[in-house]
Amino acid sequence: MDIEKANAEATDRMMEARPVVVGMGKAIDVVPGMREDLLMHAGPPITWARASGPMKGAITGALIYEGKAKNMAQAQKLVESGKIKLEPCHHHQSVGPMAGVTSPNMSVYILENKTHGNMSYSNLNEGYGKVLRYGAFSEEVIERFSWMENVMAPVLGKAIELSGGVDIRAMLAEALHMGDEGHNRNKAGSVLFTKALAPYIVKAANDADVASDIIKFMGDNALTILNPVMAACKAMVDVAHNIEGSTIVSVMARNGTDFGIRVSGLGDRWFTAPVGIPKGLYFPGFTEADSSGDIGDSTITETAGIGGFAMAAAPAIVTFVSGTPKDAINATLEMYEICYAEHKYFTIPPLDFRGTPTGIDIRKVVELGITPRVNTGVAHKDPGVGQVGAGLVRPELSMFEEALVAFAEKYGI
Repeated sequence: MDIEKANAEATDRMMEARPVVVGMGKAIDVVPGMREDLLMHAGPPITWARASGPMKGAITGALIYEGKAKNMAQAQKLVESGKIKLEPCHHHQSVGPMAGVTSPNMSVYILENKTHGNMSYSNLNEGYGKVLRYGAFSEEVIERFSWMENVMAPVLGKAIELSGGVDIRAMLAEALHMGDEGHNRNKAGSVLFTKALAPYIVKAANDADVASDIIKFMGDNALTILNPVMAACKAMVDVAHNIEGSTIVSVMARNGTDFGIRVSGLGDRWFTAPVGIPKGLYFPGFTEADSSGDIGDSTITETAGIGGFAMAAAPAIVTFVSGTPKDAINATLEMYEICYAEHKYFTIPPLDFRGTPTGIDIRKVVELGITPRVNTGVAHKDPGVGQVGAGLVRPELSMFEEALVAFAEKYGI
């Protein structure tokens, strides 16, 4: 066994992956393993009893949208009875931001990795604030979601097909040169994505008002491209998974209760630890005392070498998550210490176009005691409230230590 060779292969496959948005469909029709009795969620496996407030809220909202529940009590009864199953998005080649809850009749982006042929999926982004992925499920939340599903998604799906596909790796590379980092700051990428699809949205829509509403909704939402970016990163890391002898992290994800990782050379086993509380900036009227624990599959971006690892490319991110531009640069510089490679295609202008830190190596994490940096949105701890801020968080070192011990045991080191 040659760990260095295995890690070189894993990171090279990750970087050479070229995910393209090729379509849109209902989860039940396109996501592998999706069933009528299933809800996918962010992070490692979770039960209703251990679920955080925003996770319970998002599950409730999804079941209301599906017409299977009218309130949280009914949602809880369905899940606890086993009539509705909960499984991680990551078990189905999928990802979802924050609670990440995706139900059978929700629309998902379909991405194809043109280099290696694997597929990945993610749902639609509702924007900031009081939204389902942050655990809100009021009437206005469900109404917005229904418009997205019934009006926007069919047109957007046709537009993607008419466009011939949108290359997310190329778009990300450009956005990093325009002040994005790919996780919490996606203003440039969302504009680029909307621009790429706008002419085809006009062609796909039945009338000008519908086209105008969709383009405005996408253009006004600075997170429009986040979900396709997350799915793209999922496609990238999936081809770096299951490389025999590799110590590269292939998944980082949180469900609001547990932070979990998977390691390329250790198969599908989850290594978990309790999530932290993000430190950052809160919306007026809220403080850290209102915060839920860290949540979401969006750490797939850091796993693939962007997000918190590329903060040096996006110094303005600190106006959203706290800190100074110098802090953003230092965050990226620190992440080089625990990564195996520098990205071939994602580069950072302020660092003389150095490639982003790519391929978290559990050996380096444990040796140096440096855990990955993550920037993230913050959900209220209670179900039904929604987003209350944004900030920075780190996973606990213990899960990386546990993974390294398991690696040594598996390979007889």
